[in-house]
Amino acid sequence: MSMIKIINNSKTIIRFSWLSNFFLFLLLPCFVSAQKTDRKLQTAVEKAVEGFHGTVGIYIKKLGTDRAAAFNADTIFPTASMIKLTILLGIMDKIEKKELDYHGEFIYKDSLLYEGVDILGSFKNGEKIELSKLMMLMLTMSDNTASLWLQSLAGGGFRINALLDSFGFKSTRMNSRTEGRKEFQQIYGWGQTTPREIARYMEKLHAKEFFSASTSERMMRLLGRNYWDEEGLSQIPPGIFVASKNGAVDESRSQSILVMAPHGPFVLSVMTKNQVDQSWQPNNEGWELIRKITTIAWEYFEPNYKWKSLQ
Repeated sequence: MSMIKIINNSKTIIRFSWLSNFFLFLLLPCFVSAQKTDRKLQTAVEKAVEGFHGTVGIYIKKLGTDRAAAFNADTIFPTASMIKLTILLGIMDKIEKKELDYHGEFIYKDSLLYEGVDILGSFKNGEKIELSKLMMLMLTMSDNTASLWLQSLAGGGFRINALLDSFGFKSTRMNSRTEGRKEFQQIYGWGQTTPREIARYMEKLHAKEFFSASTSERMMRLLGRNYWDEEGLSQIPPGIFVASKNGAVDESRSQSILVMAPHGPFVLSVMTKNQVDQSWQPNNEGWELIRKITTIAWEYFEPNYKWKSLQ
């Protein structure tokens, strides 16, 4: 009898989860359409992308308001290293549940090496490193060896995707080393998302909707230490706190940013794919666009802030 009761309860939970997702799917267009397009900002964004040699997606929103601008905001793009935001989510979920310790030690093995120029890859076999430092390497330096190790510690791509789904993300997914995602990996690489969803990640982080306040604040601090500061971050005054993550592969450049601006925080995401310019010079067309869009957003929301980027 107890076994039947458990099974019935399980069916009820599954049915409830399915119905919740179904109604969320029906209501999503209402939420999107209810958002007000800021016409002046929208015009500036559309002008900025004219003539770009590739596909562009942009989303900008002033938090706490309905002021937003979007361009291909619901189109799926490759994340490249921005997928590390989802790995962070998976690790922090385990820390919140006491399944991992932020200062816990792990032993590096040569088998973990992902060929490249990563800092962790220079470690000797058997060296110890704290989980917190692995996270720093993943987010600050975008270290791929650390990131893939953390992906495994977070429970793998399948668990990370389930967590994303539970938070309402429908397009943001881990593809690499994830069961059932091989086809998507061939198209998008390590991960995929949309400009609107990755900006919403930052919005949820700011609102402390993922985890407890203390865990949320720790995530913000981790994302506020980005070494790669010559693209979008170069257009924000250095005295302003910014949480961010970049991504780049040959045909795609992207960045998601949460700016704690004086007159209220805003989020923005810029993503590209199918770029003709596949160079790795600072003037790459995708990186130039990220700088341009960040400047537009900053100067629009903070017109009286007297500061000009030297980059």
